[in-house]
Amino acid sequence: MKLTSKKILASALFLGLDFGIASIAFADKSLVMGFAQVGAESEWRTANTASIKDAAGKAGVTLKFSDAQQKQENQIKAIRSYIAQKVDVIAFSPVVESGWDTVLKEAKSAKIPVILTDRAVNVTDKSLYVTFIGSDFVEEGHRAGRWLLERAKTMPAGDINIVELQGTVGSAPAIDRKAGFEQEIATNPRLKIIRSQTGDFTRAKGKEVMEAFLKAEGKKINVLYAHNDDMAIGAIQAIEEAGLKPGKDILIISVDGVKGAFEAMMAGKLNVTVECSPLLGPQLMQVAKDIVAGKSVPKRITTVEGVFPAEIAAKEFPNRKY
Repeated sequence: MKLTSKKILASALFLGLDFGIASIAFADKSLVMGFAQVGAESEWRTANTASIKDAAGKAGVTLKFSDAQQKQENQIKAIRSYIAQKVDVIAFSPVVESGWDTVLKEAKSAKIPVILTDRAVNVTDKSLYVTFIGSDFVEEGHRAGRWLLERAKTMPAGDINIVELQGTVGSAPAIDRKAGFEQEIATNPRLKIIRSQTGDFTRAKGKEVMEAFLKAEGKKINVLYAHNDDMAIGAIQAIEEAGLKPGKDILIISVDGVKGAFEAMMAGKLNVTVECSPLLGPQLMQVAKDIVAGKSVPKRITTVEGVFPAEIAAKEFPNRKY
């Protein structure tokens, strides 16, 4: 006679056996994950969401998904909803770094493990989350800075004026990409950031802020450093509308490595993109399963990424998945 897990569980209960009952019962249901996403502000974020949803389906994970529309209060509401629903694990990509202590303490009290994806949080008690899966944003800033240091060797003498499009104020990638970049360019006194303002990681805001930079500084601008590709693509539009040639009159450095950036590089309008992979879904599902199964996982899981200058864009483009 073929016994299902339900029949085994019933037999165990009838016989008064308590060993292994929890694991047998869990095997009969799928893992339930509550995921609170930042929003859909960029090509990168759209690809990140698609990766998570696709990976959940393939892994047999029941996914409860929410879009915070780039508002922290929406994410906190979503996390509290997941706690009330008693999901098995909560994962989220925080809009900003601070302000999470209270809701994460609530999750801990409910004995629901929390996984951070893509962005970190600034909390005094590191036990409020189990692990952080994502890129090293400071290193991304370093890579952008190192590329510029090398390029500066071939540029005319004199100051090299940089304008910077920052990501969302208070977010981990904005803080860290700025810090890493500034640490690198500090080694060359010719490199000077003359304007720096948030573009909220969006194409429209990137264009709007670049227009303001151009009105204020005009042809004094030699380099644009954008914290993501979408802002860089918006800025490219502003530069062209101002009668200048992006990628030539103004060198453009950005971060993410989305297909739109590769298309801009192949068109000669963007000079380099530093990769930040959004395809975290499969890794997230496996880590969630390991945590629920009681396995230990590293506190920090870093994704492996590269740097793609315009010279190799055409060769690499067919390999891009986002």
